[in-house]
Amino acid sequence: MALTPAPFFTDVHPGPAGGMAHWVDTSDNKRIRVGHWPLEGAKGTVLLFPGRTEYIEKYGLAATDLAARGLGTIAIDWRGQGLADRLLDDPRIGHVDAFSDYQKDVAAMLRAARELGLPRPFFLLAHSMGGCIGLRAVMEGLPVQAAAFTGPMWGIRIAPHLRLMASVLSHTMPRFGRGHLMPPGSKPEPYVLAEPFEDNMLTTDAQMYDMMRDQLAAHPELSLGGPSFVWLREALAETTHLAQRAAPNLPCVTWLGSNERIVDLPRIHARMDSWKGGRLEIVEGGEHEVLMETETLRTPVFDGLEKLFFGTVSA
Repeated sequence: MALTPAPFFTDVHPGPAGGMAHWVDTSDNKRIRVGHWPLEGAKGTVLLFPGRTEYIEKYGLAATDLAARGLGTIAIDWRGQGLADRLLDDPRIGHVDAFSDYQKDVAAMLRAARELGLPRPFFLLAHSMGGCIGLRAVMEGLPVQAAAFTGPMWGIRIAPHLRLMASVLSHTMPRFGRGHLMPPGSKPEPYVLAEPFEDNMLTTDAQMYDMMRDQLAAHPELSLGGPSFVWLREALAETTHLAQRAAPNLPCVTWLGSNERIVDLPRIHARMDSWKGGRLEIVEGGEHEVLMETETLRTPVFDGLEKLFFGTVSA
């Protein structure tokens, strides 16, 4: 597989020195972007699976924290977001034809990691929608030694009185040729640009919120708004399916902010209760993005990642 250079923005809140990005083609001819931060003498490589609307550069600071613990990082722009191929005429709407298509992106990312000769062993760190993609990936044999999840989207938090409506609309709108539209309440603007910092659902750290805003202001081509009806239909089906499957035999820790308001909490508790060798850690005072919380909240998470990953190496 030939890797070709891709844009990599280091002008706003860059990660470790030496980061670079590459275009990679998937098996169904979608062009996605992978980015990695090499680390001399790395004791392993983290496969970082971002959430919906996210992009590689957002995790530069996380890669810095991982590098300080001896880990290199490779991250991905999923199809339909970041600089990867957008799938609708309106690039502001998040979309995927089938959730299983994301596994083709995972396969392309793995091929890139191997071609780049990134240090082994590999470990998974997956956030939000990336946690849904990552759960299926480890169930299907992703070659990682341990898995870590933060605020994983193993279910979507929808008010009980709206859940039936969401299910009905996500199935009926595509039948009327409206599957590419956004559900009611969604916005075409990125969350961090549409919502004030006060009482936001992502982080209690104003500097981190400003970082997200700064990156999108400098590079609006990275922006993404709400999802399509088809994305919602596929996400609901995928999370329901995964909830019915047994956890893999793999060391795992999941971190969850105590003020999580985006993903389905009962699904996370049920999954981790049934994960042999798995553990759920609550980040007191944390919101959805515990990797981008205040230093006081996020440092124990990164320390926990180091312990999880290197504990499995020595086991």
